[in-house]
Amino acid sequence: MKFIFLIISISVFSFPLFAQNTVDQVLTEVEKNNTTLVALRKSVEAEKIGNKTGIYLQNPEIEFNYLWGSPSAIGNRTDFSISQTFDFPTAYGFKNQISDLKNEQTELEYQKQLMDIRLKTSLICCDLIYANALQTELNKRVEYARSIAKSYQVKFEKGETNILEYNKAQLNLLNISKELESNGIERNALLAELAGLNGGQAVDFTGSVFQIAELPADFEQWYVLAEQKNPTFSWLKKEIEISQKQAGLNKAMSLPKLQTGYMSEKVVGQQFQGVTVGLSIPLWENKNKVKYAEANSQALESIAADNKIQFYNHLKALHTKTIALQKNVYEYRSSLLSYDSSELSKKVLDQGEISLINYIMEFSLYYESVNKLLELERDMNKTMAELNQYM
Repeated sequence: MKFIFLIISISVFSFPLFAQNTVDQVLTEVEKNNTTLVALRKSVEAEKIGNKTGIYLQNPEIEFNYLWGSPSAIGNRTDFSISQTFDFPTAYGFKNQISDLKNEQTELEYQKQLMDIRLKTSLICCDLIYANALQTELNKRVEYARSIAKSYQVKFEKGETNILEYNKAQLNLLNISKELESNGIERNALLAELAGLNGGQAVDFTGSVFQIAELPADFEQWYVLAEQKNPTFSWLKKEIEISQKQAGLNKAMSLPKLQTGYMSEKVVGQQFQGVTVGLSIPLWENKNKVKYAEANSQALESIAADNKIQFYNHLKALHTKTIALQKNVYEYRSSLLSYDSSELSKKVLDQGEISLINYIMEFSLYYESVNKLLELERDMNKTMAELNQYM
């Protein structure tokens, strides 16, 4: 019994370094094989090309006219012209800057999706570590319950115990066996979900120990780094810049457009040729566009400020929750080691001082405590995964 408890203690309370490396390997595979990310990467490349359209000069215009004279004695007339329209020069600078900012945004959108998928993968890995650890524990419990059931079967056959005690031993084995089956079903479902994130490729994830990560002591200092690495904030910052550039572009587009070109005209015995210059005065076309861009910039700044407040409070709550969970884990682990009476329970059972049902209840309480510790460790690592996604 002491040996069994030693194995349980090692599996529950040890935290070797390879556990986190295993999760990192899964994250690397998912990042490479995830079909959503593959499709999004192609979409990003296409959108970058799209953002670079419509920022250059307008197409040149070429016109040719051949006119028959009437009466025919006056001859025919031939006209030819080529012209190019120009926006106000600063407009092209704003268009190019806006396209660059939009391309940076598409990368940030990809990074946000990548971060979301990595977090989802990490959370599934936390559940799998818990399921794997519980599977190991339940396998040991089944073996131990089977040995008890076999022992009571021998006693029953020898007439050393009654049918009630025999049935209790068999029911104890049945309950633990079904608990093992249920956990196996849940584990397989998690592996299937992980395979879905990995582009349909199965992942051999057998990690069964949690890595205890260091929680940042100074939350405020850590939050500054987390805020800088949040792609949503960076995206909003770019959006504000785009809105400001758009206001400048709209002002430039409200200035006159210039048209210049070459024109020739030929009639019988005469030819005229030279340059043409035109001016387009936008009186109504861009009305209120500048006001809209400026108002949109102010709205985006308010949205960004609100997002920062919500983000800060969310991470602060996670940080507080993680500290509390760490405290619970350490206290629970220490208490579980201190209050273990498995050796004593086995001794008094062998001496006949307690009934089998009382012995099963004693062990059920211990098993429940081990399960509770695993749940606390899982919950703590999940909150840590949410915190660490910005590191």
